[in-house]
Amino acid sequence: MTLFPYQRLAYLFDAIQSETLPQEELAKRFDVSTRTIRTDVAALNDVLASYGASVTYERGLGYRLKVDDPQAFAALPMQKYQVKSIPRTAKERVDALLLKFLMASLPIKLDDIAEEWFVSRGTLQHDMTSVREQLSKYQLTLDTVPRQGIKLTGGESAIRACITDILWHQFSMENERSLNNFKQEILANIDLTYIEKVLQNSVNRFDIRLTNEGRQYLIINCAVSILRITRGHEIVSYDAEGIDGVIRSTASEISKGFVYFLGNDVSFAEEEYLSVQISARRIPNNVASAKPESESNSDELVDYILTYINDSYNYDLRNDTKLKTDLSTHLAAMLTRVRYQINSKNPLLSDIKQYYPFAYDVTLSAMANVEHKLPYPISEDELGYLAVHIGVGLERNYSVGYTRHPHALVVTDSGNSTVRMIEAKIVREFPQLKLSRVIDLQEYEGLVSVDEDFVITTVRLTEKDKPIVKIAPFPTPYQLEQVGRLAMIDRTKPYILERFFDERHFMIVKGKMTQEALFKRVCKKLEADGYITKEFYPSLVERESIVSTLLGEGIALPHSLGLLANKTVVVTILAPNGIEWNKDKKETANVIFLLAISKAEYEEAMAIYDLFVTFVREKATKRLLNSKSFNDFQVIAKDSLGRSV
Repeated sequence: MTLFPYQRLAYLFDAIQSETLPQEELAKRFDVSTRTIRTDVAALNDVLASYGASVTYERGLGYRLKVDDPQAFAALPMQKYQVKSIPRTAKERVDALLLKFLMASLPIKLDDIAEEWFVSRGTLQHDMTSVREQLSKYQLTLDTVPRQGIKLTGGESAIRACITDILWHQFSMENERSLNNFKQEILANIDLTYIEKVLQNSVNRFDIRLTNEGRQYLIINCAVSILRITRGHEIVSYDAEGIDGVIRSTASEISKGFVYFLGNDVSFAEEEYLSVQISARRIPNNVASAKPESESNSDELVDYILTYINDSYNYDLRNDTKLKTDLSTHLAAMLTRVRYQINSKNPLLSDIKQYYPFAYDVTLSAMANVEHKLPYPISEDELGYLAVHIGVGLERNYSVGYTRHPHALVVTDSGNSTVRMIEAKIVREFPQLKLSRVIDLQEYEGLVSVDEDFVITTVRLTEKDKPIVKIAPFPTPYQLEQVGRLAMIDRTKPYILERFFDERHFMIVKGKMTQEALFKRVCKKLEADGYITKEFYPSLVERESIVSTLLGEGIALPHSLGLLANKTVVVTILAPNGIEWNKDKKETANVIFLLAISKAEYEEAMAIYDLFVTFVREKATKRLLNSKSFNDFQVIAKDSLGRSV
């Protein structure tokens, strides 16, 4: 016998039992009217009356569960009303839709999902745009089967990659970064701690080094493989060339641990698939071991990239041994990932674009120049990781004024590129601070005491004998205040506005204008004024075609590939009605800073970018659009600069 007369009551009871909720919130959650909620509550109380409980309404708070007879309530058949969580936000729905299509063996109807989640079909159809966009990154498609629904098609390795990335992102968003606490419905019958033990034993025995994030990613990847095999989707053919013998042996040993779940050995192709996953996450003990035979040119590629940066931007990083080692190591693993279409989702990509825009552009230009040397296309996510390495190299070699003062211990479980980024950020903000060591959580827990003055960490720690300051990979102003009083180098000096911005190159676009028309108009004037040559415009268009220069908050920074200007100038364009900037993503730019930077004045380039980062941080777009003149713009810009120091 069913406990509740219809399914929504089960979900309603589950929600109210967990917390007190206002009527409006419940109506929003279940996509019904408040009147329907009142009707549902009355029906729910008819059921609960037999179990000594009721749902009551408290003014100003909402509905809550009241138990009058605990003994009778204890007799309520728990299994009858336990329900699955319903995705509520657009992001949650997109992830849930993706997993439904990825895991389904038969076509799925949107109407069935809409009924299950208590949302309209129109809402799901809107979400499907994002679903298809995500799947396209993995070469996966959704096909409509007449009268049956929607079915996913694509390669098995791509399906696994997509599932793993979704679960990894969900795990990364959890407050408690513990596999024991990670609850995901599709992995409910898979013991992640057992997989963790098998993997850790094997990588230790074969001396395979992994970051904590890499190890956790592989655990989820193994769980997904087991899940897919149990559902009849074992990989029977997989080509993994150039993987060294140690990694193959490690993969073979780990695969034997799958017998615990499967009851029999996996195919050789599954072992090959796993070896590629390990190779893509491995931290080499030395640069030579990092490179598979088929991709042994990473050193040559590093030299080519750094030479291009020197020739095009006048930043000489060719003698930075640390940068060359980091880049070579990263490129070797990256080439393995892109070769086997292993997507390495970069959760910090938007932040990297915003906070390291100059380094990102230098990296983008360099990689565009060496594209002919790469057999595989490089994704935006991978470019973001490379930008961090190059950005750190730029700051290490072209920042001054650092002194020795307090010593700090850094504890993080992030990857190598993120660690370098954190180091650079802290040192840049606090030049008097010396970062003595960078260790992971496991090493910290093994310390008896901390020798440094205090600890800076990106993960939750138990305090030992020294103070702890917790920060994010991109620290907030409040977190930086906790580290100590700033002794900041002024990277966005007010004279920048006087030197590179002027009234002659300030314009307000009141009507409609295309991006192409804007570029042609501005370049024509700059060429007439002697700032650029004819080479600038095609380079400007090429740069925009690679990746959009939209920084965020409606602010765009179009510029050429390399330093092609005769003299540095910033053209400021305000477009209250917006200019279409990215047709695919339907993005619009309202504030455009077109950059023409010369080699002679490249030293100030970073400072110019810092000004734009300030605008994004300050969410200054609306204020800037209120400018009626260049003088108004200057006042707002200087105000933003003053508040950012």
